[in-house]
Amino acid sequence: MAKGRELKGRIKSVENTRKITRTLEMVATSKMKRAQDRVQAARPYATSLTEVIASLYSPDLAERFSLLRQPAKVNRAAVILLTSNRGLAGGFNSNLIKEARILLRRLDGEKVETQLHIVGKKGLGYFKYVGRPIASSRVDITDKPTAQNAAEMVDALIDQFASGAIDAVYVVHSKYNSALSTPPTSVQILPVTPPEAKGPRPDYLLFPSAEAILTELLPLYVRNAVYRGLVENEAAFQTAQRTAMKNATDNAGDILNVLRRTYNRARQAQITQEIAEIVGGSAALEG
Repeated sequence: MAKGRELKGRIKSVENTRKITRTLEMVATSKMKRAQDRVQAARPYATSLTEVIASLYSPDLAERFSLLRQPAKVNRAAVILLTSNRGLAGGFNSNLIKEARILLRRLDGEKVETQLHIVGKKGLGYFKYVGRPIASSRVDITDKPTAQNAAEMVDALIDQFASGAIDAVYVVHSKYNSALSTPPTSVQILPVTPPEAKGPRPDYLLFPSAEAILTELLPLYVRNAVYRGLVENEAAFQTAQRTAMKNATDNAGDILNVLRRTYNRARQAQITQEIAEIVGGSAALEG
């Protein structure tokens, strides 16, 4: 019955694994809903901010703002890569790392000097392993990112761009379109590309001047782009983890069915053999 005991041990092990994956699936489902709510809550503010900047923008104003400066050639750039601190999410982190590698390879090919800023242990671990220099890293941002987190990440880069130390800033994150679509994407957040005004231009009464308003709004626009990247990335991670854990739970169920059938067959064969031995022994005694 050694084989039977071995199968019972494997069945118990898979049952315990299934309990863990099912629990993680339930946790990810709960966090996914809250993360989706944060994505939805961030969008109206971003839309309004974009509309106001588009309405205020004019070519003559653009010459006065360093964040609107369009360099003739990008010589130095910063790349912010957003990953997670945890795995068990399928190809979520590997897809983001691949997107960052493609962007870095393109910039390297264009002879652009890059500085890499990483959020999350997974991205940090990979680029440390391959020996890529890392300008800064953050692993303390929780599953509830805040606008303050975004400001802490990008304010120094805004100052570097304004002083001319760098010519562009990119953010690599997962774009949350829906629970079924969270592709990795690279977004250039500096220099600010003026949004196109849609429809007739609103007739604003401005106080103070448009220049004073843009002085405040342009840094907010850049910080909000990073904040949206953080919340969309978190929603995409929870979605990916939920999917991965559901698949793992389903696979564990399939394995359990196979193991139980195998165990039952082995048990039936043993019982049949024992009955045959008893019948044979009885016949021998009677003979």
